[in-house]
Amino acid sequence: QVQLVESGGGLVQAGGSLRLSCAASGRTFSSYTMGWFRQAPGKDREFVAAIVRSGTSTYYADSVKDRFTISRDNAKNTVYLQMNSLKPEDTAAYYCAAKSRYWDLSRNYDYWGQGTQVTVSS
Repeated sequence: QVQLVESGGGLVQAGGSLRLSCAASGRTFSSYTMGWFRQAPGKDREFVAAIVRSGTSTYYADSVKDRFTISRDNAKNTVYLQMNSLKPEDTAAYYCAAKSRYWDLSRNYDYWGQGTQVTVSS
C-alpha cells in the first residue's frame, strides 16, 4: 500500500502560479502511476493529470493542458503539480492518487491523499 500526503495549496490571484507536492510512503514510489484529481464544491471529482512510473509520459485533462505540469522525483518519493496561469475555475480541493497499472490514466486509482485546497481569486 501507499500513503499519500498533499501540500502546497493556498490562495492565489488569477494568473498566478502554485506548486502542489505529494509525498508518498509505503511501497516503492516508482512502482506506481501517479495522478492528480480535483473536486470543486458541488461538483464531481475530475481528473487533472497523470504521470507514469518512469516519468517519461504524462497525460492532462484538456482544461489544464499547457498550464499545468505534472512531474515526479522517484528518489524523493514525491510527485508535483506545477500550476501556472491559474483561473478562478481551477478552485478546488486537489487530490494526489496512485495506482499500480499504467493504462487508463484518468481513472481506477487505488490510493488517495487527503487533499489540499487551491483557491484562485479574480
